[in-house]
Amino acid sequence: MYKYYRIIYSIAKVYNMLLTVKSKLITDKEQHDKLLKTMEKFNEACNFISVFAFKKKLFGKVGIQKELYYEIREKYGLSAQMTVRAVGKVAESYKVDRNTLHEFDPHGAIVYDQRILSYRSADVISILTLDGRIEVGIQYGEYRKLEANRVRGQADLIYKNGTFYLMIVVDLPDAEPILPDGVLGVDLGIVNLATTSDGENYSGEKCTKVRQKYAKVKSVLQSVGTKSAKKHLRKISGKERRFKKDTNHCISKKIVQTAKDTNRAIALEDLSGIRESVTVSKAVRESIGKWAFLELRNFIEYKAKLLGVPVIPIDPRNTSRECSVCGYIDKKNRKNQASFVCLECGHTENADFNAAKNIASRAVVNQPIVFCLGN
Repeated sequence: MYKYYRIIYSIAKVYNMLLTVKSKLITDKEQHDKLLKTMEKFNEACNFISVFAFKKKLFGKVGIQKELYYEIREKYGLSAQMTVRAVGKVAESYKVDRNTLHEFDPHGAIVYDQRILSYRSADVISILTLDGRIEVGIQYGEYRKLEANRVRGQADLIYKNGTFYLMIVVDLPDAEPILPDGVLGVDLGIVNLATTSDGENYSGEKCTKVRQKYAKVKSVLQSVGTKSAKKHLRKISGKERRFKKDTNHCISKKIVQTAKDTNRAIALEDLSGIRESVTVSKAVRESIGKWAFLELRNFIEYKAKLLGVPVIPIDPRNTSRECSVCGYIDKKNRKNQASFVCLECGHTENADFNAAKNIASRAVVNQPIVFCLGN
Protein backbone atom coordinates (compact mmCIF):
# COMPACT_ATOMS: atom_id res chain seq x y z
CA MET A 1 0.00 0.00 0.00
CA TYR A 2 1.25 3.43 -0.88
CA LYS A 3 0.87 6.84 0.72
CA TYR A 4 0.83 9.78 -1.69
CA TYR A 5 3.33 12.30 -0.42
CA ARG A 6 3.16 15.30 -2.72
CA ILE A 7 1.56 16.15 -6.05
CA ILE A 8 3.15 18.51 -8.58
CA TYR A 9 0.89 20.10 -11.17
CA SER A 10 3.03 20.10 -14.26
CA ILE A 11 0.46 21.65 -16.61
CA ALA A 12 -0.35 24.56 -14.32
CA LYS A 13 0.12 27.82 -16.17
CA VAL A 14 3.52 29.36 -15.59
CA TYR A 15 3.93 31.44 -18.76
CA ASN A 16 4.65 35.16 -18.69
CA MET A 17 1.59 37.34 -18.27
CA LEU A 18 1.01 41.02 -18.97
CA LEU A 19 -0.80 43.19 -16.44
CA THR A 20 -2.07 46.76 -16.72
CA VAL A 21 -1.19 48.65 -13.55
CA LYS A 22 -3.00 51.87 -12.60
CA SER A 23 -0.31 54.10 -11.08
CA LYS A 24 -0.90 57.46 -9.41
CA LEU A 25 1.28 60.43 -10.32
CA ILE A 26 2.43 62.59 -7.40
CA THR A 27 2.43 66.15 -8.72
CA ASP A 28 2.71 69.61 -7.24
CA LYS A 29 0.45 72.39 -8.56
CA GLU A 30 2.88 73.50 -11.25
CA GLN A 31 3.38 69.96 -12.55
CA HIS A 32 -0.36 69.29 -12.41
CA ASP A 33 -1.12 72.41 -14.44
CA LYS A 34 1.50 71.55 -17.07
CA LEU A 35 0.09 68.06 -17.53
CA LEU A 36 -3.47 69.37 -17.65
CA LYS A 37 -2.62 72.01 -20.25
CA THR A 38 -0.87 69.36 -22.34
CA MET A 39 -3.85 67.01 -22.12
CA GLU A 40 -6.34 69.71 -23.07
CA LYS A 41 -4.27 70.88 -26.04
CA PHE A 42 -3.75 67.30 -27.17
CA ASN A 43 -7.49 66.58 -27.20
CA GLU A 44 -8.24 69.96 -28.77
CA ALA A 45 -5.93 68.87 -31.58
CA CYS A 46 -7.77 65.54 -31.77
CA ASN A 47 -11.08 67.35 -32.29
CA PHE A 48 -9.53 69.50 -35.01
CA ILE A 49 -8.20 66.37 -36.75
CA SER A 50 -11.55 64.61 -36.32
CA VAL A 51 -13.51 67.40 -38.04
CA PHE A 52 -11.05 67.40 -40.93
CA ALA A 53 -11.11 63.60 -41.26
CA PHE A 54 -14.91 63.40 -41.16
CA LYS A 55 -15.44 66.18 -43.72
CA LYS A 56 -12.79 64.83 -46.09
CA LYS A 57 -13.69 61.19 -45.42
CA LEU A 58 -10.00 60.65 -44.88
CA PHE A 59 -9.61 58.18 -42.01
CA GLY A 60 -6.20 56.60 -42.56
CA LYS A 61 -3.38 57.64 -40.24
CA VAL A 62 -0.86 58.16 -43.04
CA GLY A 63 -3.23 60.29 -45.12
CA ILE A 64 -4.26 62.51 -42.20
CA GLN A 65 -0.68 62.97 -41.07
CA LYS A 66 0.40 63.96 -44.58
CA GLU A 67 -2.29 66.65 -44.73
CA LEU A 68 -2.18 68.06 -41.20
CA TYR A 69 1.14 67.26 -39.50
CA TYR A 70 2.79 70.69 -39.72
CA GLU A 71 -0.44 72.59 -39.15
CA ILE A 72 -1.15 70.66 -35.95
CA ARG A 73 2.34 71.27 -34.59
CA GLU A 74 2.15 74.99 -35.26
CA LYS A 75 -1.47 75.47 -34.16
CA TYR A 76 -1.36 73.47 -30.90
CA GLY A 77 2.32 73.44 -29.97
CA LEU A 78 2.56 69.66 -29.87
CA SER A 79 5.85 67.83 -30.23
CA ALA A 80 6.46 65.56 -33.21
CA GLN A 81 5.60 62.41 -31.26
CA MET A 82 2.50 63.93 -29.67
CA THR A 83 1.28 65.04 -33.07
CA VAL A 84 1.65 61.49 -34.33
CA ARG A 85 -0.16 60.23 -31.23
CA ALA A 86 -3.08 62.62 -31.78
CA VAL A 87 -3.45 61.54 -35.40
CA GLY A 88 -3.27 57.91 -34.35
CA LYS A 89 -5.95 58.36 -31.67
CA VAL A 90 -8.38 59.86 -34.17
CA ALA A 91 -7.65 57.31 -36.89
CA GLU A 92 -8.13 54.45 -34.43
CA SER A 93 -11.50 55.79 -33.26
CA TYR A 94 -12.83 55.93 -36.83
CA LYS A 95 -12.05 52.25 -37.38
CA VAL A 96 -15.18 51.49 -35.34
CA ASP A 97 -17.62 54.07 -36.72
CA ARG A 98 -17.21 56.36 -39.73
CA ASN A 99 -20.81 57.53 -39.95
CA THR A 100 -20.74 60.07 -37.11
CA LEU A 101 -18.37 62.88 -36.17
CA HIS A 102 -16.20 61.84 -33.22
CA GLU A 103 -15.67 64.30 -30.39
CA PHE A 104 -12.91 63.96 -27.82
CA ASP A 105 -13.20 64.89 -24.18
CA PRO A 106 -10.78 67.68 -23.11
CA HIS A 107 -9.49 65.29 -20.46
CA GLY A 108 -9.28 62.21 -22.67
CA ALA A 109 -6.26 59.92 -22.39
CA ILE A 110 -2.87 60.53 -24.02
CA VAL A 111 -0.87 57.51 -25.13
CA TYR A 112 2.82 57.80 -24.24
CA ASP A 113 5.65 55.60 -25.51
CA GLN A 114 9.32 55.32 -24.53
CA ARG A 115 10.28 58.36 -26.62
CA ILE A 116 8.15 60.75 -24.55
CA LEU A 117 8.04 58.86 -21.23
CA SER A 118 10.90 57.28 -19.32
CA TYR A 119 11.61 55.92 -15.83
CA ARG A 120 14.26 57.71 -13.81
CA SER A 121 13.88 55.29 -10.91
CA ALA A 122 11.24 53.04 -9.34
CA ASP A 123 9.55 56.14 -7.89
CA VAL A 124 10.14 58.83 -10.55
CA ILE A 125 9.20 59.21 -14.21
CA SER A 126 10.14 61.78 -16.83
CA ILE A 127 7.16 62.77 -18.98
CA LEU A 128 6.84 65.20 -21.88
CA THR A 129 4.55 68.25 -21.65
CA LEU A 130 4.04 71.34 -23.83
CA ASP A 131 6.64 73.02 -21.62
CA GLY A 132 9.21 70.25 -22.00
CA ARG A 133 9.91 67.24 -19.82
CA ILE A 134 9.09 67.20 -16.14
CA GLU A 135 9.97 64.65 -13.47
CA VAL A 136 7.13 63.50 -11.20
CA GLY A 137 6.70 60.88 -8.50
CA ILE A 138 4.67 57.73 -9.05
CA GLN A 139 2.81 55.32 -6.74
CA TYR A 140 1.75 51.82 -7.74
CA GLY A 141 -1.06 51.18 -5.26
CA GLU A 142 -1.36 47.55 -4.13
CA TYR A 143 1.17 46.46 -6.73
CA ARG A 144 4.83 46.49 -5.78
CA LYS A 145 7.30 48.91 -7.34
CA LEU A 146 7.93 48.25 -11.00
CA GLU A 147 11.21 47.24 -12.54
CA ALA A 148 11.77 49.43 -15.59
CA ASN A 149 12.85 46.45 -17.70
CA ARG A 150 9.45 44.81 -17.11
CA VAL A 151 7.46 47.69 -18.62
CA ARG A 152 6.08 46.73 -22.02
CA GLY A 153 4.93 49.03 -24.81
CA GLN A 154 2.89 52.18 -24.24
CA ALA A 155 1.27 53.82 -21.23
CA ASP A 156 -1.98 55.82 -21.10
CA LEU A 157 -2.04 59.08 -19.14
CA ILE A 158 -5.53 59.54 -17.70
CA TYR A 159 -7.12 62.22 -15.53
CA LYS A 160 -9.75 61.42 -12.93
CA ASN A 161 -11.14 63.49 -10.06
CA GLY A 162 -8.28 65.98 -10.21
CA THR A 163 -5.53 63.33 -10.22
CA PHE A 164 -3.31 61.98 -13.00
CA TYR A 165 -2.70 58.26 -13.43
CA LEU A 166 -0.57 56.18 -15.77
CA MET A 167 -1.96 52.87 -17.05
CA ILE A 168 1.26 50.89 -17.41
CA VAL A 169 1.56 47.45 -19.02
CA VAL A 170 4.08 45.24 -17.22
CA ASP A 171 5.37 41.70 -17.59
CA LEU A 172 4.58 39.99 -14.29
CA PRO A 173 7.59 38.62 -12.44
CA ASP A 174 7.45 34.98 -11.45
CA ALA A 175 6.70 34.41 -7.77
CA GLU A 176 8.16 31.43 -5.94
CA PRO A 177 5.63 28.71 -6.84
CA ILE A 178 4.01 26.77 -4.05
CA LEU A 179 3.91 22.97 -3.99
CA PRO A 180 0.15 22.50 -3.56
CA ASP A 181 -1.37 19.89 -1.28
CA GLY A 182 -4.68 19.95 -3.12
CA VAL A 183 -6.88 21.78 -5.61
CA LEU A 184 -9.55 24.44 -5.29
CA GLY A 185 -12.04 23.98 -8.14
CA VAL A 186 -13.79 27.10 -9.48
CA ASP A 187 -16.93 27.00 -11.61
CA LEU A 188 -17.69 30.25 -13.49
CA GLY A 189 -21.30 31.02 -14.34
CA ILE A 190 -24.00 33.65 -14.80
CA VAL A 191 -26.52 33.39 -11.99
CA ASN A 192 -23.57 32.65 -9.72
CA LEU A 193 -20.47 34.36 -11.10
CA ALA A 194 -18.18 31.89 -9.35
CA THR A 195 -18.61 28.88 -7.07
CA THR A 196 -15.72 27.03 -5.44
CA SER A 197 -15.35 23.38 -4.45
CA ASP A 198 -15.38 24.59 -0.82
CA GLY A 199 -18.98 25.70 -1.34
CA GLU A 200 -18.17 29.42 -1.45
CA ASN A 201 -20.64 31.14 -3.75
CA TYR A 202 -20.30 34.56 -5.42
CA SER A 203 -23.81 35.45 -6.49
CA GLY A 204 -24.46 37.36 -9.68
CA GLU A 205 -27.85 38.67 -8.53
CA LYS A 206 -26.64 42.19 -7.78
CA CYS A 207 -24.63 42.24 -11.01
CA THR A 208 -27.67 41.21 -13.03
CA LYS A 209 -29.77 43.98 -11.48
CA VAL A 210 -27.10 46.58 -12.20
CA ARG A 211 -26.71 45.34 -15.78
CA GLN A 212 -30.47 45.47 -16.35
CA LYS A 213 -30.63 48.97 -14.90
CA TYR A 214 -27.89 50.23 -17.21
CA ALA A 215 -29.43 48.40 -20.19
CA LYS A 216 -32.72 50.28 -19.75
CA VAL A 217 -30.98 53.64 -19.45
CA LYS A 218 -28.78 52.96 -22.48
CA SER A 219 -31.78 51.86 -24.54
CA VAL A 220 -33.52 55.18 -23.85
CA LEU A 221 -30.40 57.22 -24.62
CA GLN A 222 -29.79 55.34 -27.87
CA SER A 223 -33.33 56.06 -29.01
CA VAL A 224 -32.92 59.79 -28.30
CA GLY A 225 -29.73 60.05 -30.35
CA THR A 226 -28.82 63.66 -29.45
CA LYS A 227 -25.28 64.82 -28.80
CA SER A 228 -25.89 65.12 -25.06
CA ALA A 229 -27.55 61.68 -25.00
CA LYS A 230 -24.52 60.13 -26.69
CA LYS A 231 -22.22 61.79 -24.19
CA HIS A 232 -24.32 60.49 -21.30
CA LEU A 233 -24.35 57.05 -22.94
CA ARG A 234 -20.55 56.93 -22.92
CA LYS A 235 -20.56 57.97 -19.27
CA ILE A 236 -23.06 55.23 -18.36
CA SER A 237 -21.08 52.62 -20.29
CA GLY A 238 -17.94 53.65 -18.40
CA LYS A 239 -19.70 53.25 -15.06
CA GLU A 240 -20.90 49.77 -16.03
CA ARG A 241 -17.39 48.70 -17.07
CA ARG A 242 -15.91 49.98 -13.81
CA PHE A 243 -18.56 48.13 -11.80
CA LYS A 244 -17.80 44.87 -13.61
CA LYS A 245 -14.07 45.33 -13.17
CA ASP A 246 -14.34 46.10 -9.46
CA THR A 247 -16.61 43.09 -8.89
CA ASN A 248 -14.24 40.77 -10.74
CA HIS A 249 -11.27 42.15 -8.80
CA CYS A 250 -12.97 41.42 -5.46
CA ILE A 251 -14.03 37.88 -6.44
CA SER A 252 -10.66 36.92 -7.91
CA LYS A 253 -8.76 38.31 -4.92
CA LYS A 254 -10.79 36.21 -2.47
CA ILE A 255 -10.48 33.03 -4.53
CA VAL A 256 -6.72 33.32 -4.98
CA GLN A 257 -6.11 34.23 -1.34
CA THR A 258 -8.14 31.21 -0.21
CA ALA A 259 -6.01 28.94 -2.41
CA LYS A 260 -2.80 30.53 -1.12
CA ASP A 261 -3.82 30.29 2.53
CA THR A 262 -4.76 26.61 2.17
CA ASN A 263 -1.76 25.71 -0.02
CA ARG A 264 -3.82 24.62 -3.01
CA ALA A 265 -3.71 25.05 -6.77
CA ILE A 266 -6.70 26.54 -8.62
CA ALA A 267 -8.55 24.60 -11.32
CA LEU A 268 -10.61 26.47 -13.91
CA GLU A 269 -12.67 25.40 -16.89
CA ASP A 270 -11.76 26.70 -20.30
CA LEU A 271 -13.93 29.75 -20.99
CA SER A 272 -15.92 27.94 -23.69
CA GLY A 273 -17.27 25.66 -21.00
CA ILE A 274 -19.35 28.48 -19.56
CA ARG A 275 -21.51 28.66 -22.66
CA GLU A 276 -21.89 24.88 -22.94
CA SER A 277 -22.82 24.28 -19.33
CA VAL A 278 -25.48 26.94 -18.95
CA THR A 279 -28.98 25.64 -18.18
CA VAL A 280 -31.03 28.82 -17.93
CA SER A 281 -33.64 30.76 -19.84
CA LYS A 282 -32.98 32.36 -23.23
CA ALA A 283 -32.98 35.82 -21.64
CA VAL A 284 -30.22 34.81 -19.26
CA ARG A 285 -28.24 33.03 -22.00
CA GLU A 286 -28.26 36.26 -23.98
CA SER A 287 -26.57 37.97 -21.04
CA ILE A 288 -23.53 35.65 -21.16
CA GLY A 289 -21.62 38.08 -23.32
CA LYS A 290 -22.60 40.99 -21.10
CA TRP A 291 -20.52 39.87 -18.13
CA ALA A 292 -16.73 40.00 -18.31
CA PHE A 293 -16.03 36.26 -17.85
CA LEU A 294 -12.71 36.47 -19.63
CA GLU A 295 -11.73 39.38 -17.40
CA LEU A 296 -12.63 37.41 -14.24
CA ARG A 297 -10.60 34.44 -15.43
CA ASN A 298 -7.64 36.68 -16.30
CA PHE A 299 -7.81 38.37 -12.89
CA ILE A 300 -7.69 34.99 -11.17
CA GLU A 301 -4.73 33.93 -13.30
CA TYR A 302 -2.62 37.04 -12.79
CA LYS A 303 -3.34 37.30 -9.05
CA ALA A 304 -2.46 33.62 -8.73
CA LYS A 305 0.78 34.21 -10.61
CA LEU A 306 1.70 37.04 -8.23
CA LEU A 307 1.29 34.71 -5.25
CA GLY A 308 2.86 31.66 -6.84
CA VAL A 309 -0.43 29.70 -6.98
CA PRO A 310 -0.60 27.23 -9.93
CA VAL A 311 -3.66 27.49 -12.20
CA ILE A 312 -4.78 24.31 -13.95
CA PRO A 313 -6.99 24.45 -17.09
CA ILE A 314 -9.64 21.75 -17.16
CA ASP A 315 -11.67 20.32 -20.05
CA PRO A 316 -15.18 21.69 -19.38
CA ARG A 317 -17.10 18.86 -21.01
CA ASN A 318 -19.80 17.41 -18.73
CA THR A 319 -18.60 19.07 -15.52
CA SER A 320 -22.19 20.25 -14.97
CA ARG A 321 -23.73 16.88 -15.91
CA GLU A 322 -21.46 14.54 -13.95
CA CYS A 323 -22.30 13.44 -10.42
CA SER A 324 -19.48 14.41 -8.06
CA VAL A 325 -20.26 11.36 -5.88
CA CYS A 326 -20.67 8.40 -8.27
CA GLY A 327 -19.42 9.84 -11.58
CA TYR A 328 -22.61 9.12 -13.52
CA ILE A 329 -23.08 11.51 -16.48
CA ASP A 330 -26.45 12.47 -17.90
CA LYS A 331 -27.76 15.83 -19.08
CA LYS A 332 -30.99 15.06 -17.22
CA ASN A 333 -29.04 15.11 -13.93
CA ARG A 334 -29.25 18.88 -14.04
CA LYS A 335 -32.91 19.69 -13.69
CA ASN A 336 -32.39 23.45 -13.92
CA GLN A 337 -29.76 26.11 -13.30
CA ALA A 338 -29.72 25.64 -9.53
CA SER A 339 -30.42 21.95 -8.93
CA PHE A 340 -28.44 18.77 -9.54
CA VAL A 341 -30.09 15.38 -8.90
CA CYS A 342 -28.17 12.26 -9.94
CA LEU A 343 -30.44 9.76 -11.71
CA GLU A 344 -28.09 6.92 -10.75
CA CYS A 345 -27.32 7.33 -7.03
CA GLY A 346 -29.85 10.01 -6.05
CA HIS A 347 -27.23 12.51 -4.87
CA THR A 348 -28.75 16.01 -4.62
CA GLU A 349 -26.73 19.22 -4.52
CA ASN A 350 -26.45 22.78 -5.77
CA ALA A 351 -25.51 22.41 -9.44
CA ASP A 352 -22.66 24.93 -9.41
CA PHE A 353 -21.15 23.41 -6.26
CA ASN A 354 -21.32 19.97 -7.86
CA ALA A 355 -19.56 21.30 -10.99
CA ALA A 356 -16.83 22.98 -8.93
CA LYS A 357 -16.10 19.70 -7.13
CA ASN A 358 -15.87 17.91 -10.48
CA ILE A 359 -13.39 20.52 -11.72
CA ALA A 360 -11.23 20.02 -8.64
CA SER A 361 -11.38 16.22 -8.94
CA ARG A 362 -10.35 16.26 -12.59
CA ALA A 363 -7.36 18.44 -11.79
CA VAL A 364 -6.13 15.96 -9.19
CA VAL A 365 -6.74 12.90 -11.37
CA ASN A 366 -5.02 14.39 -14.41
CA GLN A 367 -1.80 15.39 -12.63
CA PRO A 368 1.29 13.22 -12.23
CA ILE A 369 2.45 12.03 -8.82
CA VAL A 370 6.08 12.99 -8.26
CA PHE A 371 6.87 10.32 -5.71
CA CYS A 372 5.28 8.19 -3.05
CA LEU A 373 6.37 6.24 -0.02
CA GLY A 374 5.48 2.63 0.66
CA ASN A 375 4.59 1.25 4.08
